[in-house]
Amino acid sequence: MSDVSAVKAALKSQVIETPSWGYGNSGTRFKVFAQPGVPRDPFEKLADAAQVHAYTGVAPKVSLHIPWDRVEDYPALTRYAGELGLRIGAINSNVFQDDDFKLGSVTHPDPKVRRKATDHLLECVDIMDATGSPDLKLWFSDGTNYPGQDDISVRQDRLAEALAEVYERLGDDQRMLLEYKLFEPAFYTTDVPDWGTSYAHCLKLGPKAQVVVDTGHHAPGTNIEFIVAFLLREGKLGAFDFNSRFYADDDLMAGAADPFQLFRIMHEVVKNGGLRAETNVNFMLDQCHNIEAKIPAVIRSVTNVQEASAKALLIDAEALADAQRSGDVLASNGVLMDAFNTDVRPLLAEVREELGLARDPFAAYLASGNQERIAADRVGGEQAGWGA
Repeated sequence: MSDVSAVKAALKSQVIETPSWGYGNSGTRFKVFAQPGVPRDPFEKLADAAQVHAYTGVAPKVSLHIPWDRVEDYPALTRYAGELGLRIGAINSNVFQDDDFKLGSVTHPDPKVRRKATDHLLECVDIMDATGSPDLKLWFSDGTNYPGQDDISVRQDRLAEALAEVYERLGDDQRMLLEYKLFEPAFYTTDVPDWGTSYAHCLKLGPKAQVVVDTGHHAPGTNIEFIVAFLLREGKLGAFDFNSRFYADDDLMAGAADPFQLFRIMHEVVKNGGLRAETNVNFMLDQCHNIEAKIPAVIRSVTNVQEASAKALLIDAEALADAQRSGDVLASNGVLMDAFNTDVRPLLAEVREELGLARDPFAAYLASGNQERIAADRVGGEQAGWGA
């Protein structure tokens, strides 16, 4: 896309969804470090998300995680989000922290535990109804640690049965987003370990079921952009969970470890129509900020995704296609590298200025004094966390 005005228009219309848990105390599996000013309830999480949107202009949606974000009055929470210029995004289920789920949730050998897990997923659909959320996001820690621990095929049957029941409960404008993860906490088999397993279940369920690609959930060296291109081609890419990893599921800021990979992913998104509204790909962040300040870290993640998107939009698609058709390997690669090596920060600064925002959202937020205000105002009470 060589038309700068078209690139700007695409960047202005981009929507990045931020995670409620990214504003709370969350982080590594070893230790979670509390910070001053961390939200104490879902309402304060929304207030922090509103700060990110106010300075970036592209983050009006917030994912909720149940039960971490459970409230008595979901319509009130939804109204408060609207007052802040936000809307509720995906509802994330949690069937991995109760003691009952030690051997699995929807794939557990005990039908009573499976019933408990499925009922929680149905509760999440009720919350979708109450908040206007269009997306139910499912991630299962289910799996086994030892050969022979359970029947691999039977566990897939149990999974399919639970997914089918929840799928039937969805409304006409709601969908199921099925995430996968290579390993952890199950180390021998994971019941949804890869995109192919998720895709197979979603294909069987129907058009309201799509795959979530978490960028930290793959084996080292996995070509994630191939997965993205394939799922877009099949109409089955429902959402991203953007984060960054050095070793495993690190949940670091998007683009921190490998900005070139994020660019390659966004190239496939742009090329295959993933930015178009009708494609309905949800660009979500899934991150845990343990040693860095929460709001600034989320702002940095949003701007990193924006920069990768801008570079992908600047690729000369015609020149790339010509080089590919002629089999010119170096020219083809050179077109991509030219775009990747472009400093898009001035372009994004212009986009923000045209939206009436500060040219540098990170610096503008730090200068606002909000970080100091919330640290002073939120003294007392129990800080929100991920329940670990």
